[in-house]
Amino acid sequence: MTARITGLSTRLITVPLLRSWGTEAPENHVIVTELSTDDGGTGHGFSWTPSIGPHAVKALLDHDIAPFISGVEANPEIVWDQLWKRLHEAGGGGLTTIAMAGVDLALWDLLARQSGTSITGFLGQRQESVEVYGSGVNLHYTLEQLVEQAQRWVAAGHNAVKIKVGKPELREDAERVAAVREVIGPDRLLMIDANQRWDLAHTFRALDALAGYGLEWLEEPIRADDLWAYRRLRKHSPVPIALGENVHTIYRFRDFIEAEAVDIIQPNIVRVGGITPFRRIVELARANSIRVAPHLLPELSGQMALTMAEAVKVEDVEDASFAQLGILAGSSPIHIRNSRLSSGGRPGLGFDFGSMTPASESSENKGMHIEYSNS
Repeated sequence: MTARITGLSTRLITVPLLRSWGTEAPENHVIVTELSTDDGGTGHGFSWTPSIGPHAVKALLDHDIAPFISGVEANPEIVWDQLWKRLHEAGGGGLTTIAMAGVDLALWDLLARQSGTSITGFLGQRQESVEVYGSGVNLHYTLEQLVEQAQRWVAAGHNAVKIKVGKPELREDAERVAAVREVIGPDRLLMIDANQRWDLAHTFRALDALAGYGLEWLEEPIRADDLWAYRRLRKHSPVPIALGENVHTIYRFRDFIEAEAVDIIQPNIVRVGGITPFRRIVELARANSIRVAPHLLPELSGQMALTMAEAVKVEDVEDASFAQLGILAGSSPIHIRNSRLSSGGRPGLGFDFGSMTPASESSENKGMHIEYSNS
């Protein structure tokens, strides 16, 4: 008899970043989930947002999702499809799918734990290791700080790095890209990310100024909703176009792929709703010969990358992993050595966020203060 869901509890962890991502995102929010089943099983997952909506995500989980999934078969595919249909009135993606990830990840964690293996082993490991590229939320860095970061990436052995662009003056972007290219040399890959700061006309001007630095891709230069602009951009761009961190459903990824508006898609596993939709999006990309580069969360996206048929690069923002932020009670589920990521072999997803700690207490990890909010 298939187990059924009997409960879902949540708690919110807010933690300051070791290296600020600027005034818009000085901290990260993790909504930890624990799911129980009628056969005594327990699954652990999480939702995540660096800035907007952590309390809204938690409220969706507590008030709309938990009652709905009670009694439903503990099968992630079944739960995901039923839950997405239920929540669609509140939005097909965004806060709804971010909240859904907390359930989906917990269900996959449950299945892997019950099988006595890691999520990588449960889904089937296809890659022994995957490459990690150095990344930073660094547009607010001075030129000197940016150069120092690039030097750290080189010292760490990264063969590919990514920096932010989008300064008020294009000449500033050109100066920063040139400086990083000089540090990393001609053979390492260099990607740039504009985080939706430009319009189409400025993007073409930027490509004229920056394409000569040998760019591996230009990421999200225009508002991610603007399919028309991306279709026109890719048709004329000398640099491959990447996007996806702000695309939330397989239907929207399909729209961009069918419109020939993108070269590399970058689904964020939490923002699309978890492992279930992420795997579907990856297969869509594979069927259309589109490259995949998972967005952020290397401790999760890295494990998924190890199960993918095609080798991909995994993004590792400097000093921003869950382990580095001090919110894991146990060890990390992954190992990163010499710019290669491998599985740590921990059961399930391998995340142990520990028990709830009163907000008045402080983490011993690097002296950071972490705020907790229980359901």
